[in-house]
Amino acid sequence: MVFPEGQTFSPLEVIESYKTDTTKRDAKFNLIKKYGLTQFDSGAFTIPAQKIIINDKVIFTDSLNVRVNPVIVDTLKQGLYAIKPIISVDKSPSNWWKILLIILMVLAAVTALLYWFVWRKKPLTEEEKIAALPPYDRAKLALQQLDEHRYLEEDAYKEYYSELTFAIRRYLDEKVYDRALESTTDELISRLRLLKDGNQIDLSLETIKNLESIFKRADLVKFAKSLPDKELAKFDRATIDKEIDLVRAVLPEPNEEEKLLDEQYKEAQERKKKRRKIIISAFVVVGLLIATFVGFGFKYGFTYVKDTIFCNNSLELLEGTWVRSDYGFPPITITTPEVLKRIQQDSIKDENAPVEYTTFNYGDLGNNLNITLNTAILKNQKPEDSINLVAVAEKSIQDLERRGITNIFVKNEKFTTPNNAEGLKTFGTASFPIGSSDSFVKGEYILLHFTAEKVIQQIIIAWQKDDEYAAEMVERIINSVELKPAAE
Repeated sequence: MVFPEGQTFSPLEVIESYKTDTTKRDAKFNLIKKYGLTQFDSGAFTIPAQKIIINDKVIFTDSLNVRVNPVIVDTLKQGLYAIKPIISVDKSPSNWWKILLIILMVLAAVTALLYWFVWRKKPLTEEEKIAALPPYDRAKLALQQLDEHRYLEEDAYKEYYSELTFAIRRYLDEKVYDRALESTTDELISRLRLLKDGNQIDLSLETIKNLESIFKRADLVKFAKSLPDKELAKFDRATIDKEIDLVRAVLPEPNEEEKLLDEQYKEAQERKKKRRKIIISAFVVVGLLIATFVGFGFKYGFTYVKDTIFCNNSLELLEGTWVRSDYGFPPITITTPEVLKRIQQDSIKDENAPVEYTTFNYGDLGNNLNITLNTAILKNQKPEDSINLVAVAEKSIQDLERRGITNIFVKNEKFTTPNNAEGLKTFGTASFPIGSSDSFVKGEYILLHFTAEKVIQQIIIAWQKDDEYAAEMVERIINSVELKPAAE
């Protein structure tokens, strides 16, 4: 057996469906199904016939008339008060601070990593400390390190003479002749003689001869596998040590221009290092941003991520806290991204006006979303006179034209709310004016019209065309519309 489920008792609302109670009497089972129903408006209501399925057989119950009596208020004991004025209500606090905290934590982590690996002044390695020494000190240190090795004890003359000559060659390369490292022995000795003859450096002939002798002996050791005497090797080491001192002694002191150029060179090197750090940091930050954008883009869609970054107003409305409320009388229940504000009408002040309007609104025409809700009470309408919703819709289209809307394309179809209230849906495209300017924006609109005795209820929704978030909001709004009957 299948009993009704869901909101099938409209206009009453099901608040609870109780379990089926089964009793047995003789050979028959008696099934009792109870429902808890509610209705907050007073008046006479009819619960429609309910469908019950028993062994694939459909049975309908009788309809049931229900009267809800109003609550009697003793005005002598309970005074009546004027309606409170409209006040603005602050939105409930959001979780924006959590998002901000996450962003700050990520930025702090990236900053810490960049500082540690890029900007931090790292301790120099042994090689870097040696490279930072002046050429003379570096040459002396190379000789000291040569003494610490056991090349001579191990008869490693090739390695011994390679390091020995490299110490003096590098010193000459940095202070005398900038091709000393790549020159052959004959080329280097010839250059030293030319420098001496040109009075560019005051080297003695003895110094040049000593260097030539040691360089040629080193060539024989390295290329001819010659094995000199160990004492001669030690003597060559002492000679190189002395010649380094002699070369340093005859080097001219740098003038002010050379000192300035050297200072400028050091500053240029510092700027180069700093620029390199900035470029690395920029690449890391940009790479992180791109990786984040691509990652979120694959997960949520690139358009959605872009609109989130640039704070698309329609997206903020769609993902914000929506409000479900009743507007007007008879009440229209609707869910909207923002509360609709009451618009004061001049007819409210005129008691003799044939039509009494109640208007609620959000947004303006031409913006990403505009919602207007109107309730018109026809004071002179006779109960037996019917209201033609098609004619009402045509008049609403004319009102839109008077408001400056052009190129209106119109379609009509029947519309039914989730609680089975029937009305007319008028929809299409149009060009909406932007503010008081002469500019227009292409958009779409939907008009919903409902009628009751002496009442016309209207919902106008307009939004910009091709705004997917606005279209999604409109669909959600339309699906939320419910009408409640007026109390009798």
